[in-house]
Amino acid sequence: MKNKYFPDEEIEENDLFFVCSMIERVARQLHQRNKYVVNTIGRDNLYHLLSVANVLHSENPLKVADDWIKDYNLKAGDFDITDIDRDLAERIPTALEMGSVYKRLILDTMTSKENYVDGIIRVYNNDLCKVIDNYNCSAFYEPSYVIARAYESGGF
Repeated sequence: MKNKYFPDEEIEENDLFFVCSMIERVARQLHQRNKYVVNTIGRDNLYHLLSVANVLHSENPLKVADDWIKDYNLKAGDFDITDIDRDLAERIPTALEMGSVYKRLILDTMTSKENYVDGIIRVYNNDLCKVIDNYNCSAFYEPSYVIARAYESGGF
């Protein structure tokens, strides 16, 4: 996928990872689902964020999250992904760990006609995300190919 501002440059997988990690960070901060963040930011702005990710990744992630919230008018909700049953889950994966899970799922399920923006919108709007984001189960710990197969077949 070509960079929006520098057409000679490609948007890299690391840029996708950064955006997925920031989606997770912002969603957690706002107590929203990732789907809300993705859909509110929208296609054009996701393309912009992917195109500037190589610069934004050197910024303080807390500032980047605050900027996204302000710039895209993101609102607080009542979904707390960190509200887990400690008898079922010992720890909550970090935003970076979940960014990696989602990056791999996007890459593993992309078609040749899709770009990263299409992949982000497609994956984060799939019902499988509710399972992956349930930290009381182990779906997010599964190997990439297992998660991709679950995505393709409609569930675990």
